[in-house]
Amino acid sequence: MVDLDQSTAVSPGLCRHGQQCSGSAINGKKPSKKSRTRRGKRGRRRRNKRNRNNKTPPPFLPPEAEEGNIEYKLKLVNPTQYRFEHLATQLKWRLQEGRGEAVYQIGVEDNGLLVGLTEADMKASLKTLKRMAEKVGADITLLREREVDYDLDRNTRKIAEVLVRKVPDDQQFLDLRVAVLGNVDSGKSTLLGVLTQGELDNGRGRARLNLFRHLHEIQTGRTSSISFEILGFNSKGEVVNYSESRTAEEICESSSKMITFIDLAGHHKYLKTTVFGLTSYCPDFAMLVVSANTGIAGTTREHLGLAMALKVPIFIVVSKVDLCSRGTVERTVRQLERVLKQPGCNKVPMVVSNPDDAVTAAQQFTQSTCVTPIFTLSSVSGESLDLLKVFLNILPPLSNSKEQEELMQQLTEFQVDEIYSVPDVGTVVGGTLYSGVCREGERLVVGPTDEGRFLRLKVGSIQRNRSACRVLRAGQAATLALGNFDRSLLRKGMVMVSPKMNPTICCQFEAAIVLLFHAKTFRRGSQVTVHVGNVRQTATVECLHGKDELRTGERAVVRFRFIKHPEYLRVGAKMLFREGVTKGIGHVTRLLPPSQNHDQNQSHDQNLQEY
Repeated sequence: MVDLDQSTAVSPGLCRHGQQCSGSAINGKKPSKKSRTRRGKRGRRRRNKRNRNNKTPPPFLPPEAEEGNIEYKLKLVNPTQYRFEHLATQLKWRLQEGRGEAVYQIGVEDNGLLVGLTEADMKASLKTLKRMAEKVGADITLLREREVDYDLDRNTRKIAEVLVRKVPDDQQFLDLRVAVLGNVDSGKSTLLGVLTQGELDNGRGRARLNLFRHLHEIQTGRTSSISFEILGFNSKGEVVNYSESRTAEEICESSSKMITFIDLAGHHKYLKTTVFGLTSYCPDFAMLVVSANTGIAGTTREHLGLAMALKVPIFIVVSKVDLCSRGTVERTVRQLERVLKQPGCNKVPMVVSNPDDAVTAAQQFTQSTCVTPIFTLSSVSGESLDLLKVFLNILPPLSNSKEQEELMQQLTEFQVDEIYSVPDVGTVVGGTLYSGVCREGERLVVGPTDEGRFLRLKVGSIQRNRSACRVLRAGQAATLALGNFDRSLLRKGMVMVSPKMNPTICCQFEAAIVLLFHAKTFRRGSQVTVHVGNVRQTATVECLHGKDELRTGERAVVRFRFIKHPEYLRVGAKMLFREGVTKGIGHVTRLLPPSQNHDQNQSHDQNLQEY
């Protein structure tokens, strides 16, 4: 048996680790408070001396990228004419990269070092930047100024962040689509009414009346269909909306940047409409509206999951903060932060409380898929509404000019999402141009029909955001007039393509899927509603490769067969399927040719007859 006293014995003057210690510690007494204070002061003096010798390194931004719309400039003071021409050409390139927008960081070196400028140099640099912008047909807006503080530098130095935006010409404005999600009665339509009409709500839903399309929506106050609203920003960053009795055409003419809000339904019984809006209209971003007084309720989690499954960047707006106390609002924000940080989401919530936060959030939001800005505002009092406008004004596009050019070089492909009959105009289709360029008078083919054929037609006129347009480019949404083309031959989910394309159609396809949720097991013979782009149709599971059945969270390659008519699909397209509580996501991996579809359908029918 070991003697505890002997095992813990140490040499006189040494501590347990063999190091010299004070006499008071040897005797088992704590060092006196006076001696500890003396040693603490000496330690602080040594640390302060080290800090004076080693100056704190200045902060950095990431190094300047060759591509993209962000440019670093140390200073722009009195450039020569040759230098000025070179700077203007550089600005033109950055504007082209940002599709009409560029951000200049003044007082920053190319490696990202924040050097800063004196008051006089900063004023001269901004004056030069304004001249450069005027030369290329753009305006500048000072987003923010920040002081650069160094320990030994007594002079105040600043860096400036400046937004440069092209003046609109020939409807070449930057157009971003934002899908509006959230539970029923969370204030989605009211918020859009306030943003687009320029008037605050009266607390009883007056602001949302202009957004509703059906009588039952006005009577119940609940959106059941998909509606579109526009909010513009001019080249100086000022809001352009319906507030001064403008028409949609005037808003388009005055705006350099357009935000198109896609107002989706919040009620669970209209979920298929919401899913169609998310998959078909290709939103750039999603805005999830959460009511401060109810928190995360109803379809909120489901809508958040849908946006994340389709990889749509999402930001959150906590509305109705005027109805509840500050403590209730903070509790709702904490609840959102917990959900966003969960392993399934892995998001970094960022609460926006001032204009500087709004600028930072807009820039980091597109650079990192993890950042999720959270706004707390009121549509009645107008609290923090300006922060959301600042964020939307600065929000850059996800795709750059090179990706846009590549899509425009491809053959024309227009997705049909809506079909109308307009008096004195005829048949009109609405949708998004996926690739190529579409002009007035162009001849295209539309299909597939129930028999799998494509029909010839001619594009009459084009409208974007309710105003006439001559040329439609890839990624833009519009309505096309088709004259006296028979409306009964058209349906949602069709495509209008160039006759040169020779489009492929299929009744069966294979997809790599993940089963997000299923009450029992997912097996051969199951029927689900499949959403692929603007295609929405019921499909039967023909087989699961390598497995007999699937359970929640499992992956497999599955063959689906459409039950009604063939569809036009693309390999690699994102896919979402649902049936009741069953939900899954994936992407199309293979299209089965029509001959193979026909042979397999015959064998399938024979098996059924034998059975």
